Amino acid sequence: MIEQELTYQDLRIPSSEIYEAMGYKDSIPDQMVIDETNTLLKRVIPLLRPRFAFFFMEGTLDIEKETLSVQSIHPPTVNPIQDTIPTRSPEQNTFSTQSKSTVFSVGKTIARQLRGSEAFAFFAATAGTEFEVFQHTLQQEGDMVKIYIADSLGSIIAEKTADCMEVALAEYKNWKHTNRYSPGYCGWHVSEQQKLFPLFPIAAPGGIRLTDSSLMVPIKSVSGVIGTGTNVRKLEYTCGLCTYENCY
Repeated sequence: MIEQELTYQDLRIPSSEIYEAMGYKDSIPDQMVIDETNTLLKRVIPLLRPRFAFFFMEGTLDIEKETLSVQSIHPPTVNPIQDTIPTRSPEQNTFSTQSKSTVFSVGKTIARQLRGSEAFAFFAATAGTEFEVFQHTLQQEGDMVKIYIADSLGSIIAEKTADCMEVALAEYKNWKHTNRYSPGYCGWHVSEQQKLFPLFPIAAPGGIRLTDSSLMVPIKSVSGVIGTGTNVRKLEYTCGLCTYENCY
């Protein structure tokens, strides 16, 4: 697994994207909002520790069933009750392992976008626990303008961290890759986070933990899958086909 910590400067976030996330689109906010944003950035930049993690797995994509199946290998463990050592395979004289199949119901849109993949990269990226602590501090201060700006900023930081993850992924393995897709979008139910996170080699990739309701903590985090291979294509997101009426 590849895991990396970044700085705010690594993310290269233009002010225009922060304002767009706040709802200004192509327009420029008034000077008060600009000053508040700059003041907030001066406070938060020294604290930031955005992180990402990713790893590769082979898998089987079934376009008709709209599923992605992967095989995870679990190493043997000592029985905590009997305190016994796992048995060796007499043929190979090695500890045996257990293979478990995980099947994701990714939906029609994602299944089609992942076509041609030779391997699948599962990832997690986050603005970091430090940013979440900063948000809690703002909530205690009770300034709703700052809270709103920070919420928009955190979303941008998480997405830009995922962008940096894609760059690192492309450099690590000289393959093409698809767009990234996350549970909760394009027909892939958010509850399948419960299948995704156990695949990571460590319990909290990038410092992210998953709640029973499939919410990531820190909240400003993203996770999902990317298709990789020599013949895959990074197509435009098919938002025009989205069936979720309230999707931003």
